[in-house]
Amino acid sequence: MPPDALVAVPGLKQVPASWRRSFATLGIAWLALLIAFAADWLAMFGQWWNSSTYNHVLLIPAILGWLAWQRREIVDQLEPRPSSLGLLALGGAVLLWTLGAFAGFDLLRQVGTVAMLPASALLLLGPRVFAGLLFPFAYMAFLVPFGDELVPPLQIITAKMTVALVHLSNIPATIDGVFIDTSAGLFEVAEACSGVKFLIAMIALGVLVGNVCFRSWPRRIAFFALCIVVPILANGVRAWGTIFAAQYVGVERAGGIDHLIYGWVFFAVVIAAVLGLAWRFFDRGIDDPYVDWAKLKASSWLAKTERFSLIVPVALIGAAALVLGGVAWAGAADDLSAPMPRQVFLPDVPDWTKVPFKPLASWQPRALGADHRLLGRYRNAAGDEVDVFYALYAGQDEGHEAGGFGQGALVPDSGWAWTSNGPQLAGARSDRLTHAGQIERMAFTWYRSGDLLTGSNARLKLANIGDRLLLQASPTAVLILSAEQRPGHDAAAEVRAFQTAIGDPGSWMDRIGQAR
Repeated sequence: MPPDALVAVPGLKQVPASWRRSFATLGIAWLALLIAFAADWLAMFGQWWNSSTYNHVLLIPAILGWLAWQRREIVDQLEPRPSSLGLLALGGAVLLWTLGAFAGFDLLRQVGTVAMLPASALLLLGPRVFAGLLFPFAYMAFLVPFGDELVPPLQIITAKMTVALVHLSNIPATIDGVFIDTSAGLFEVAEACSGVKFLIAMIALGVLVGNVCFRSWPRRIAFFALCIVVPILANGVRAWGTIFAAQYVGVERAGGIDHLIYGWVFFAVVIAAVLGLAWRFFDRGIDDPYVDWAKLKASSWLAKTERFSLIVPVALIGAAALVLGGVAWAGAADDLSAPMPRQVFLPDVPDWTKVPFKPLASWQPRALGADHRLLGRYRNAAGDEVDVFYALYAGQDEGHEAGGFGQGALVPDSGWAWTSNGPQLAGARSDRLTHAGQIERMAFTWYRSGDLLTGSNARLKLANIGDRLLLQASPTAVLILSAEQRPGHDAAAEVRAFQTAIGDPGSWMDRIGQAR
């Protein structure tokens, strides 16, 4: 190899020209992907920067660089060989992004966006090099802001642990969903108190430390389990400490102490304790390599993958075709729009009469981007009252998402809080909501798309994806039947009686939307 084909890099002997060309090509490909999907990257960065749940992700790019540097011997050990297998991986990533775009499902879009980076590396560097850098590429998954789905179950777990500890402390208390009532006041295990932000950060830490500090898989698994269990238990102890302190210093002072300790002291101590406990079990020596290069070079199955090699221009053309195809498909689906009626009305219901909507506390579900919205109240001769919210969408895309975050019966920062799941009713999603810890409301939600009637947001997304895959337009409707808990009336029973009167909710929704 001629001298001008080599370049010196600190910490390395020399970088061959083949690697320099591959680095340059991969850098250009990644830059193109960042530009093509800039909207998704900016949305993710907004979550990293603005949401305390994901502030730790700001450190991930630096960690990825450090992980790659620890494997820098790869340029001396292996040769990059572009592979058509990367086209399959990139096609899969583009498909994930496209499906997410079809359903207005940001998490799926973001998974696809991030997955395009390692997929393009597999394409341009080849399977053997990809295997050598497998962990850094896999760790890119933590760039995706995920975990909001864990909030409700974590709220319930924290509330149950907290009230158990409160009872052990001989403090009288009752629990209702995520609300704990004591003599010092009413406490809510709110979303911010669920512990999800610390759990997600600890999961990322557990995976990193497991790779860097352990060689044994049983020890890695044990440490990872510790990183899941400890923050959940610690969050319960923290919530108990707040309630315990409130019995002596009052709710406001206890809350202030809790925020200080939660943000700066308590969980820093927990992290130190977890690492300290695991320290003696670390089994990777400081000079131990992260990759067994000899084993990697001798791998027979990796050798078999080299038959799928291809030249760089073909790889780039194939990658561009996949990306442009996915974007064009999503764009065509965005233009889909089902025909809408000029106006919709809440129909008459046997034995029920429409009355003015006068809630005990202001409540109005959110349906941003809906083409039609209705909100009204019905009353029967027994004095039962049921509130009906209906929304109709011509299509589902960004900003027009039935079941999206902050949409539906529970509007963030509205004064209403989720208490617990409610009783089952005809396949609906059931939620108990509370306003100021005093006014309770039962809300039952159905989604309608084509012949599908469900209370599951996930099933609705799948139906929307199916329609857009086939480039067919179907309207989407949302129905929320709700009632306030009043003396002498059972909210769930009131809604059940109203649902019996209207019959099948899906047919009733079709009637309102003039879809049948």
